[in-house]
Amino acid sequence: MSPRPRVAAERRAAIVRATIRCLARDGYARLTMKRLAAEAGMSPGILHYYFRDKRAILGRAAATVMADLDRRVATEARAARDARGRLRALLRACLEVATESRDFWAVFIELWGEALHDRELARLNRHAYARARRFLATAVARGTAAGAFRKIVPAEAAAVILAVVDGLSLQITFDPDRLPLGRAVRLAEEALGAYLAAGGRPDAWEDRHG
Repeated sequence: MSPRPRVAAERRAAIVRATIRCLARDGYARLTMKRLAAEAGMSPGILHYYFRDKRAILGRAAATVMADLDRRVATEARAARDARGRLRALLRACLEVATESRDFWAVFIELWGEALHDRELARLNRHAYARARRFLATAVARGTAAGAFRKIVPAEAAAVILAVVDGLSLQITFDPDRLPLGRAVRLAEEALGAYLAAGGRPDAWEDRHG
């Protein structure tokens, strides 16, 4: 007999949470179904009932942290008053994951490494980046239409924004004492402000409303 839908959902969520903890603590190479079952407080049989192997679990964990990041960005962006504010909110939300949710950020790092050798994980990673680029491209296009950003190819600008966010996030992860969150956000704002500045103005990130 299959478990009730609510029970199944709760067990899957518990397995994903345990996976995130294991990945942050031990890495994907040391992740085994036996260790994961112990972390989740379940038998290996229950674990295999919900996920065929650890690759499938990594995929679900990655999808979970991506959805969490989407929610963070949406929450921050709702309070922004203009295009620059929305992009600033996105930068802070993304960089905060590397400082305040390091377990979640560890999942991204493990996914990138495994995606180099696994077609299914590579497909998941490409899909996530394509979605992020579309979201950013839309934000850039709106900012350009409002006169906040210079005329630029939105898809190319989205790729640059992601490069800045990923690069700074990795540096925060590997050397947090040298690059605290506040400084990382300021560097991202300065770099992208100069890159996107309407009319070539380097002060495009200044708050015109106070």
